[in-house]
Amino acid sequence: MKIGFIGLGNVGGKLAGSLLRNKFDLTVRDLDKNLTKDFEIKGAKVANSARELATQVDLIITCLPSTKICAEVMEADDGIISGLSKDKIWLEMSTTDESEIKRLAKKVKKKKAIPLDGPVSGGCHRAATGNIAIFVGGERNAFEKILPVLTVMGRKILHTGELGSATVLKIITNYLASAHLIALGEAWTVAKKYNLDLAKAYKGIAVSSGNSFVHETESQVILNGSYNINFTMDLVLKDTGLFNDLANKLNTPLEISPLIVKIFKDGQKKYGSRAWSSMIVKRMEDLNNIDFRADGFPPELVDNEPEEKGYEI
Repeated sequence: MKIGFIGLGNVGGKLAGSLLRNKFDLTVRDLDKNLTKDFEIKGAKVANSARELATQVDLIITCLPSTKICAEVMEADDGIISGLSKDKIWLEMSTTDESEIKRLAKKVKKKKAIPLDGPVSGGCHRAATGNIAIFVGGERNAFEKILPVLTVMGRKILHTGELGSATVLKIITNYLASAHLIALGEAWTVAKKYNLDLAKAYKGIAVSSGNSFVHETESQVILNGSYNINFTMDLVLKDTGLFNDLANKLNTPLEISPLIVKIFKDGQKKYGSRAWSSMIVKRMEDLNNIDFRADGFPPELVDNEPEEKGYEI
């Protein structure tokens, strides 16, 4: 299977890297020529346009930072849709809007191609090692056809059902991660004000009912002081906005979600759109004139688990 990958950013570059590392026939496209050059040196082909890429491969993967950018890449005169033909598969791995996925999918189907949504979850450090989780929505037959590709990019693969269902599930998980991160800011504040040993507190939370994936990962770079989680404030606001918008479409009043959006907007205002998202806890540090530093924690997360072939869960 020939694979095309568009979007070689923090997550996309690592997913595409797993494909290249595992000897797939890979063609890439990104506006940053330094990124495509690096892939070319390692053996990938480079397409001059999204249309050219789509004409040359069987599976087109997009992993882009916003719904607007994805729409441009798909619908431009030299975009993906203009290069599609029968039985080609488009896999959207960006975190985007479920209704936008379905809108673009109609255009994909008109070309007799097959649309799938396939967002990932688990952090950039796991994307780098092929150990990230992948949700996929859409036709079961198409999912099974690309499963060998998915099991190289990720470890635990879940077919969530119809097209769009994977995106909704990803939006839900991102909302929960944001809620956990804000709660951690308050938890660390109380721990610090009480003079708990923060390194021991980290271990205690990790083995308790208060544990979460966010604590196990983001608390490490918070306690280090780098805050470097490889994910930025503007992306959290995109994700939390998607969750809020979906709730509004479903006519579902929420209590915590609007507050999370408000808190992250304040964090973005204080520290900037491209600040690491884990810096949201710095609001509590600044408010209380404290810091959450502890020895023995890394400045950046590294996945120490061995790379393993993925599987459907």
